[in-house]
Amino acid sequence: MRLKLLILGILFSHSTFAGVYKCIGAEGNTSYQTKPCGSGEQTIEINFKTGEAIDKQFEMAKQVEDLEKQKLQEQARLEEEQRRQQLIIDAKAETEKNQFLIKSDTSRFSAYAIPPYEPGKLSSLVTKFEERLPDIERMRRLAALKVLDTKQCSRVEASELNIKSTQEKLLFLVNCSNGQGIYLSEDQLN
Repeated sequence: MRLKLLILGILFSHSTFAGVYKCIGAEGNTSYQTKPCGSGEQTIEINFKTGEAIDKQFEMAKQVEDLEKQKLQEQARLEEEQRRQQLIIDAKAETEKNQFLIKSDTSRFSAYAIPPYEPGKLSSLVTKFEERLPDIERMRRLAALKVLDTKQCSRVEASELNIKSTQEKLLFLVNCSNGQGIYLSEDQLN
């Protein structure tokens, strides 16, 4: 008798751990079985231990959706990284042009007239406009050249982004060796 109860207990406990599936056919017929439902049937797995019912198709669709979302996020991250790398390359190219100009015309430019704005080492002012760094480097050079062309300045000591700059309009201050400071807006340089 005890042996029979033991065997029944083992079988019963085994069946409670086994999944039970509620299968709903295309016509709305419902059946319960211990093996997964056939194709074309909605499968809901029932866990007797927790009382929880899991819609397998919904769960699989959710997993696929989550994977696609992760893939899109990773793609967006990679594109952003590529865009950022291109921004750095473009900014460095403009910086090289600035440095070449300074070195080739030392009579009109001090050695520190247009110091490089290096990504990762930017001041808080320049950091606000970091997305426009190649434009800023180009316009610093243009501002210095434009001031020299006006003959109000014989030598440029510094050409910097000014604190009065906004996202809509950048402002540059060119300091001359005669002590004069001349402001030029982005509109005047384009």
